[in-house]
Amino acid sequence: MLKGKTAVVTGGSRGIGAEIANKLAQNGADIALLYAGNDEAASKVVSAISRLGNKCVAYKCDVSDFNSSRNTVERIITDFGEIDILVNNAGIVRDGFVLSMQEEDFDDVIAVNLKGSFNMIKHVYRHMMKRRTGRIINISSVVGLSGNAGQSNYAASKAGLIGLTKSTAKELAGRGITCNAVAPGYIETDMTASLSEGVKAGYISAIPMRRAGNGSEVADAVLFLASNMADYITGEVIKVDGGLSM
Repeated sequence: MLKGKTAVVTGGSRGIGAEIANKLAQNGADIALLYAGNDEAASKVVSAISRLGNKCVAYKCDVSDFNSSRNTVERIITDFGEIDILVNNAGIVRDGFVLSMQEEDFDDVIAVNLKGSFNMIKHVYRHMMKRRTGRIINISSVVGLSGNAGQSNYAASKAGLIGLTKSTAKELAGRGITCNAVAPGYIETDMTASLSEGVKAGYISAIPMRRAGNGSEVADAVLFLASNMADYITGEVIKVDGGLSM
C-alpha cells in the first residue's frame, strides 16, 4: 500500500507513535523516526521495523525547536531522498487546573504539541509543494473538540492543532497535498496504565462502546489517511474514540 514511500513520524519511540511507525512500515513505508530522548525505546522500534526489511532511521530531535526540526528534516531528505508522509504525533502533558497551573507548564505543552507540529509542517512544506504530492496527518485529541477540566493547556494545544490542520489543508489542496487530523479518545497507553482501576472504570463508563481503544486502532486511521484511499479527503478530523464525543 505504501511501498516506496517515506514516512516521518514524530514522537515515534513509544506509545501511539510507535504503533503508527510499525503500522506504516508493515504496509511498505520506510520510516524516519523522531524522538525526544529515550534512546533505548527508539532503538527497539528501529530494530523491529528493520526486521521487516524496511529502512528505518531514528533522529533525536526536539520538535519545538525551530532550527533543530529544520536541520532534522534536511537530514531526512538527504538520507531518504524524499518525504511523502508526515505524522505529527509528538506530544506531552502537564496537567493541572488553571488556578494552579504554572506558566511554564502551559508554554511547554503548547511548544511541543502545537508549535512542534507547525515547525515540522513548515519544514516539509516547500519540499512537498515542489513534488506536488504529500500527506500530513496531525494527531489531535477529542479534548481538543470538547475541552477537559485540568487539561486547559493540552486541550488548547490540540484544538489549535485542528485549526492548523484545516488552514494547512486549504493552503496545500491545490498542490495535491492533503492535511488531516486524527483525534483519539481514551486509548490504552503507558500514561493510562498508571491510573487506578476506579479512574479507568469511570472513563470507560462514559464510552458508548464500553472499552478503551488501543494504539493500533489509532494507527489504522493514520494508515487510511496516508494511503491512496484518502486521496479526496482533506481538512478532516477523524475521531477514534468509541463514540465518546458523540
